Amino acid sequence: MTKNVQNQLDLLYDILSEHSEECCGSVAECQQIQRLVKSMIAEESVTDSVLQRHLPAIYDYSRQGELVQNLDDHIESNRENLQQWVNAINPPTIG
Repeated sequence: MTKNVQNQLDLLYDILSEHSEECCGSVAECQQIQRLVKSMIAEESVTDSVLQRHLPAIYDYSRQGELVQNLDDHIESNRENLQQWVNAINPPTIG
């Protein structure tokens, strides 16, 4: 069963906001982020132009997170980006 775009965005929001707030995460979460973003880009399901511009950076963040030796440091160094992405995902209305 394919998740609709709102479900995908909700899950992406949950993972990224947890990374932002807790400054920790797992490789499995990075892989999940990659799958979600890849799906949204491929399906062109995100209509919000600001969020569309962030998707490649979110993908790159998760890809790097999968490969780094210290994921917590990677998350900490991207904390500002994470907050921007969380804000872009969860505005009052998503198209």
